[in-house]
Amino acid sequence: MGVHRVEDMVAWQLAFELEKEVYAFTASKPAWSDFKFREQIRDSSASATRNTAEGFGRFRPRDHAHFLSIAHASLDETKSGLHTAHHRGYLTTVEYRRLLRLAIRALAANAGLIKYLRGCDPGGPPFGDHSD
Repeated sequence: MGVHRVEDMVAWQLAFELEKEVYAFTASKPAWSDFKFREQIRDSSASATRNTAEGFGRFRPRDHAHFLSIAHASLDETKSGLHTAHHRGYLTTVEYRRLLRLAIRALAANAGLIKYLRGCDPGGPPFGDHSD
């Protein structure tokens, strides 16, 4: 079957779901009123999906793994922002735990893909069929 589009990748899907959730909770008060926090966590969550996609578009395992490493750091930054959001009262404990689990799942999927790609022939065949 394989991966034909970045949207087929579980790592991208989980990062995108986290991004959507971050945008949703920061779209209303009290998080909306904290401009610096709102923009920083939005940017870190969006960076994860952007870098996952950019790596996929490079067509080579080594390049893809490099961009996934950047995405991983962005996911960690987003996770840290969730701790801050909970501490500041922007998320209830239930929301915080749900989003934290999602962030952890996204990090695990990302790490698994990095490990896989690092085991591939770095100059070998392109990762996935990018014909779509």
